[in-house]
Amino acid sequence: MSQTSLTRFLIEAQRAGQLNPELRLLIEVVARACKRISVAVGKGALGGVLGDAVAGDGGDSINVQGEAQKKLDVLSNEILLEANAWGGHLAACASEEMDHCQPIPDAFPRGNYLLVFDPLDGSSNIDVNVSVGTIFSVLRARDDGPAEDAHFLQAGSEQVAAGYCIYGPSTMLVLTVGHGTHAFTLDREQGSFVLTRRDIQVPVATKEFAINMSNQRHWDAPMQAYVSDLLAGREGPRGKDFNMRWVASMVADVHRILTRGGIFIYPWDRKDPSKPGKLRLMYEANPMSMLIEQAGGAATDGRRRILDIEPGELHQRVPVFLGSREEVEAATRYHLEHDARG
Repeated sequence: MSQTSLTRFLIEAQRAGQLNPELRLLIEVVARACKRISVAVGKGALGGVLGDAVAGDGGDSINVQGEAQKKLDVLSNEILLEANAWGGHLAACASEEMDHCQPIPDAFPRGNYLLVFDPLDGSSNIDVNVSVGTIFSVLRARDDGPAEDAHFLQAGSEQVAAGYCIYGPSTMLVLTVGHGTHAFTLDREQGSFVLTRRDIQVPVATKEFAINMSNQRHWDAPMQAYVSDLLAGREGPRGKDFNMRWVASMVADVHRILTRGGIFIYPWDRKDPSKPGKLRLMYEANPMSMLIEQAGGAATDGRRRILDIEPGELHQRVPVFLGSREEVEAATRYHLEHDARG
């Protein structure tokens, strides 16, 4: 039986009416860009791409989030922008690494979609050889005039496609176009992504949770109560023993949950009360939530479905609870019941 390539999969999805030719070609362009990033990540120290990027003044380069950029952050961002500039499928791109969206130059044809991406999620782990990845989301563009930041402010439920590429022992592309979540593995010899898991399903229940426990003292009351009950194990109110797994690379943690279940949590905390959360709604929470929901899981901000949140700004942050449906519902219930008690 012949293998199903990403191109063949997308053509079959197009014939089934699940996407149009423009969206199919856009996804293929993003996949090709991810292959280039995979090569750069794979070279590591041999490619001279490890360490912090340097700004014009000789100091560390800082992105819009106030975070030091890695060399591979900058390179990955450039690869994605260059690959998508001339294809004719996009009206604009928005990146976690840029202050504002970047419209497609006038010299190139304008398409009907907007591409949102985190070019290299987990980049703080690059120098220690831990899996990192690219996260992306596709939205429909408006017809009225040049694209601007406000055009990107659409709820996650408006996404027409989402995915990530994880650069680990193997490079994998995990994708949804709204009809299930599917995984493709890069065949390095052939240079193509091959379908290796169709219609991924996240187990409904789980005994694993992923969270940064070092922040526990900063959590609010419902979060403290929820994790305390997890740690109480079989003798506690949850009645079962839980294991904690934490890579500190969202792509890697979510990939594990898609593979074998679990819940990934990055809650609000008091370290910086002015920020509503750590993770970005547009670049991380929305695409990962779409992938998880299409795989039968759930995703909330602790109180409401993430894909229903109307963004107010391009770099908006949110708390994130996603993964196995029963566990996400349980964590959300702790927060809602706490709110109801006042």
